[in-house]
Amino acid sequence: MTNDLTIHLVDDEEVLRRSLTFLLVSAGFAVRAHSCAKAFLDILPLSGRNCLVTDLRMPDVNGIELLHRLRRFSADVPAIVITGQGDIAAAVQAMKAGASDFLEKPLGEEALIAAINLAMGQRRPGCAVADSESVAARVRQLTDREHQVLNGVLDGLQNKMIAYHLGISSRTVEVHRANVMAKMGARNLAELMRMAIAIDAVEQPTETGRISPADTWPACAR
Repeated sequence: MTNDLTIHLVDDEEVLRRSLTFLLVSAGFAVRAHSCAKAFLDILPLSGRNCLVTDLRMPDVNGIELLHRLRRFSADVPAIVITGQGDIAAAVQAMKAGASDFLEKPLGEEALIAAINLAMGQRRPGCAVADSESVAARVRQLTDREHQVLNGVLDGLQNKMIAYHLGISSRTVEVHRANVMAKMGARNLAELMRMAIAIDAVEQPTETGRISPADTWPACAR
């Protein structure tokens, strides 16, 4: 599947660019490496199938700003954000900006290739709708408290901040958070964010008794 796919790697660290380029070329991908976001933006528009792998923290234009500029240019390029200083808030920002996934350095070959394949798979017609229907069913399994914890997680809050806002202990938040991840079938925050985005794409009539996304997901996911 990689023959006609070009991976655009944007990172200001030369050593990492070379390392990831070698990894991806060895895996069969065509790779174009860029030392900064501007160098990548300068080659737009792209032709063929492309996937962007960009560092989060870069001088001048960071990874999230790069995603915003792609949107303004109407450039439909699946994107994966990578960082060595990742945190929940950064992951949430990246996903809101349109990233398909968020990975922390050091990157494992298996995780990176899986993220690329997933990002490209999400572009297949019909894939999003099927995912949305499945996600909506999972959302209906959450309790009110689990919804509240989910709101905090998707707002980028740490457990102790969620606990403070809800007036419960951090340990209780951990338990609810684990329940949310299990019920949603999410392996990580990026996957949970993708689900929030997917369910927002489906209009569900409330008169049928089905739960509307607007009633179940926090404002940050809409």
